[in-house]
Amino acid sequence: MTPEQLRVFVTVAEMQHVTRAAQVLNMTQSTASAAIAALESRHDVRLFDRIGRGIALTEEGRAFLPEARAVLARLTEAEAMLSDTRSLARGHIRMIASQTIAGYWLPARIASFRRLHPGLTITLTIGNTRDAMEEVLRGRLDLALVEGRVSDPLLERREIGRDSLRLVSAPPGPRCPSAQVIRDADWVLREAGSGTRSSAEDALADLGFEPPALGNALVLPSNEAVMSAVEAGAGIAILSALVVARSLDAGSLVDCGLTLAPRPFYALRHKGHYLTRATDAFLRSLQDS
Repeated sequence: MTPEQLRVFVTVAEMQHVTRAAQVLNMTQSTASAAIAALESRHDVRLFDRIGRGIALTEEGRAFLPEARAVLARLTEAEAMLSDTRSLARGHIRMIASQTIAGYWLPARIASFRRLHPGLTITLTIGNTRDAMEEVLRGRLDLALVEGRVSDPLLERREIGRDSLRLVSAPPGPRCPSAQVIRDADWVLREAGSGTRSSAEDALADLGFEPPALGNALVLPSNEAVMSAVEAGAGIAILSALVVARSLDAGSLVDCGLTLAPRPFYALRHKGHYLTRATDAFLRSLQDS
């Protein structure tokens, strides 16, 4: 059965007259009659009794009427939902972000976006860059926001922001450290697969320094754990300026003065998946900010 057949059936049942129902539906009487006949023929049922020039619902027709009304109501709701989605009055964005972005860069931008579109729902999970790529590639999430090295032909990548990196230590810390100091230092690192780890290695490589030897490094699973370990004197680390800003202001960390290249933040989405209006609007808001 089609939505048009249901609308014809309900209108004819309510008006108990085919011609008047056809006029209300802006169709010919023959079109309305054909819709009823097709519905009856398809399901081998009689919905109306023809009584002279009038009609009346059969027992089957009376039982079917509330069901048909319910289906049409759901169709109306579905159409309203699509209209709301088109106008960004309703929608859902499912995304994952790496720790630095999710914890320090993204919250204010989500808050700003939701003030413009309060009907949209945003679900955010946190994972490292490798995890984020996998979630988007598997189609589980709409969007990934990462800062690590990204290379996959199935992913579209957009730059949405930039971040500064700082080489930090507990006070007093090495000032303008040499290659020898970098090589011999005790390092505190994020885990392999994290954007902070790959960004730190890239930044050191750009300056001609070898990445820290894993055998001498303390590897921890979060920015906060790395920062706390460094504050406790466990070694030096490269972290986002967003992460260490308060500790630098408080004097529990010092900037070692090594100039590091800024790193980009990227939004990733699967090239083969439909870009919803809500997700597109959110991406544009990130790029505009």
